[in-house]
Parts: sequence; C-alpha cells; structure tokens
Amino acid sequence: LELLWTLARGFRVLLQADTLSPDWLPRAVRQHAITHLQCTPSLARALLLDSASAEALRSLQQLLVGGEALPLEVARQLRERVPSVLNMYGPTETTVWSSCFALPAQPSVVSLGRPIANTRLYVLDSHLRPLPVGVPGELFIGGAGVVRGYLGRPELTAERFIPDPFASTPGERLYRTGDQVRRLAD
Repeated sequence: LELLWTLARGFRVLLQADTLSPDWLPRAVRQHAITHLQCTPSLARALLLDSASAEALRSLQQLLVGGEALPLEVARQLRERVPSVLNMYGPTETTVWSSCFALPAQPSVVSLGRPIANTRLYVLDSHLRPLPVGVPGELFIGGAGVVRGYLGRPELTAERFIPDPFASTPGERLYRTGDQVRRLAD
C-alpha cells in the first residue's frame, strides 16, 4: 500500500534504513521536504511529544493516520500543525483502507468517515438488518476490497465472510468486522 499507492500517484518514495534513531523521521521530513506522510496514531502521538518532531509536522501538506483508533486529543493536536489530516479506517481483510474521514480544522469527533470508492459500509443488527441513524451495531464491509478469506482457515472464513444480502452481483460477500459503530445523520 505505502509503496505502490504512492508511486501510482506520482509521488517520490523515501526508503529509510536508519529508523532506530529517535529523530530519523523529523530529520527525513526536513531533509527531503516530505509533503505527505502516512503513520499510525501511536507514531503521530510520539512525534507530538518531541518539540523538534512536532515542529517538523508543520511542513507536511497532508497526514494520513490509520491502523488503530485516533484519539480526539491527538487528532486536535495534529490538525493544529498539518493542513490536511485524514483518519483512514479498514482492516487487512478489506485490503487495508475502507473509509476515510477528513478532520475539520477544529475536530469535535473522530469518525471512520465515508466509504472509499468501490466500498460499502453497513451498520447491522444480529439478524443482518440495517440499523437506523444513531443506533449502535456491528460494522460490515462490502465491495471490491473484500478478500476471499483466510488461507487454510475455512471455519474462520465462514464466520467472518458472509454472503452479501445487499449486493446486486451474486457471490459477493461482506466482511464482519466485529467493530461496534453507529451511523451518524451526516
């Protein structure tokens, strides 16, 4: 994802070998004039704790964070330094990214956002019925990114990858994330 997606959009990619040094990332951002960065919220939080690293974030044009939950306070601090911060959500079973939320200038909530292209998100009850706005339920993901299943694990595949009752094409499946969410009015 990090390599091919980036190259396919015409960006240069920095491959860094010296990642054990605590200042490698802010140094690389400054030295190579990095404009776009993808990292986990944990790494972003660590960068905020160091003043030189936090200052280096100011030179970014866009920061994509994902792989774990983005705490609201970290989101606010990042948004103060970076003009565009995207919260990316998606499990590996759906080819990593399934949704995106662009943080507003002063975020009051961190959302999973809207589905990316060729992806569908559903908030369903235990009977696979769509739930109304505001009612919590389990998140299911459908679309082109849903993988076939787990290699050599047919029981787990059958449990997590189910026939998609909303698909217009026969044979499509939903991935049962196990994540509890609720759909917002917007």
